[in-house]
Amino acid sequence: MGQAGMAEAAVRYLRSGRSLAVEALPRPELRCVREDERAPLEQAEFRRVLGSFASGVTVVTAPGAPGAEPAGFACQSFSSLSLDPPLVAFMVGRTSTTWPRIAQAGVFCVNVLSAEQGELCRAFAVSGADKFAGVAHDPAPASGSPRLAGTLAWIDCTIHAVHTGGDHLIVVGRVDALGPGDGDGEPPLLFHKGRFLQAG
Repeated sequence: MGQAGMAEAAVRYLRSGRSLAVEALPRPELRCVREDERAPLEQAEFRRVLGSFASGVTVVTAPGAPGAEPAGFACQSFSSLSLDPPLVAFMVGRTSTTWPRIAQAGVFCVNVLSAEQGELCRAFAVSGADKFAGVAHDPAPASGSPRLAGTLAWIDCTIHAVHTGGDHLIVVGRVDALGPGDGDGEPPLLFHKGRFLQAG
């Protein structure tokens, strides 16, 4: 199955409303470099150079299944995508244990972090921990996803499409509601060359 076929299968699954756990899609069979060819880039060099691009930092959250805790993970690979219709996108690793829970919910909220929320980001970057322990939040108006306190902004979405992108998935969300957070006006939390920076 090619990349387009796997992405379409993921969207069909999300729209089916099944209660089974969503598993990460297998790696696509299509390759830019044949097995007998040397890869053009070393991964360490790729990370070093791309780390020069400073990005904002978000936490993507989703409501839990009945009786289950909500889901969330720290994400710096987030972007606006389209104005008409209003779309945003985030990228998540195929090995993520949080993504299947977000996919099953079919909705998510992007919480844009302020410069004072570095520790919150670190808490949501840890796998397997109780990420919401002691974290103030309320339900986002459209999806019910956790809307974290102290953020610069929140974007409440329904999953619109999922595309393959190498060892990551590209998740496109249709924006249903959005607004400034109660930390609006504070500087943003930035990530650059493996560490947090404060704007300004």
